[in-house]
Amino acid sequence: MKPLAFAALSFLAAGTLFAAGPMDPIKPADYKAPVKLACIGDSITEGAGAEPGKSYPSQLQGLLGDQWKVTNYGLGGRTLLKKGDHPYWIEGKYQEALKSEPDAVIIMLGTNDTKPQNWKFESEFVADYTELVKSFQTLPSKPRIYVCRPCPVPEPGNFGINEKNNQEWIKRINKLAKDMDLGLIDMHEALEKHPELLPDKVHPNTEGAGEMAGAAFKALTGKKAPKPEAAAK
Repeated sequence: MKPLAFAALSFLAAGTLFAAGPMDPIKPADYKAPVKLACIGDSITEGAGAEPGKSYPSQLQGLLGDQWKVTNYGLGGRTLLKKGDHPYWIEGKYQEALKSEPDAVIIMLGTNDTKPQNWKFESEFVADYTELVKSFQTLPSKPRIYVCRPCPVPEPGNFGINEKNNQEWIKRINKLAKDMDLGLIDMHEALEKHPELLPDKVHPNTEGAGEMAGAAFKALTGKKAPKPEAAAK
C-alpha cells in the first residue's frame, strides 16, 4: 500500500466527531472551542417546576464544565406538531437555535402533544419530528442529534397531558432514533420510579431536573454523572 493511501486510511480510522456513531461519547478535544449544545423543548426544558437557574440544561452545564456551552431554547407550552395549539416551529427560540449552529442538539418535545386538542394530529408526529431533526442535521456545523423519551406523567396527569399518549410517543421516538441513527436519552426512565419528583404530575422539581441532567450527561459523555456535591467543586 502506498504511504499516502495508508495515511488516509489511518486518518479515517482515527475518525472525527462527525464520523462517530450516535451513541459514541462526544470529545471536547475534537473542537477548537467549547462544544455548543442546544437544548430544544417545552416548559420542562425551560425549567418550569424547578428552582430559578436549576433547569435541566443549567444543571447539565454544571456537570459538563467549561469545555461545553449549553444553551436553553426551551419554551413553555410548545408542541412538536406543526398543527398543535402552540407549535415550536413558529417561535424565535427555534430560529435562534438554528442560527447558533450547534455541535450537538437535544430535542425533548411531545409532552404537550399528548393533550386532546393536539392528539387529533397524532398521525403527523413522526413526519414533523423527522423534519425537525433534518433542519438541524443540514446545518453547516453538522451537529450530533439526540432525541428524548419524554418524562413520565404520573396518573392522573395534568393540563390534559397523559401517560397513555406519552407511551405511544415513546414507541415512535424509539423507532425514529433507530431509523435516523440518532442518539437517544431516556428521560422517562430517569424519573419513572420517582413520581414525587414531579409534584404537579408533569414538571420535574429541582431534584428531578438534576436526574434529567444526569441522564443527558451520560448519553453525551459515556460517563456516569458525578454527584451534585462533586460537580459543584
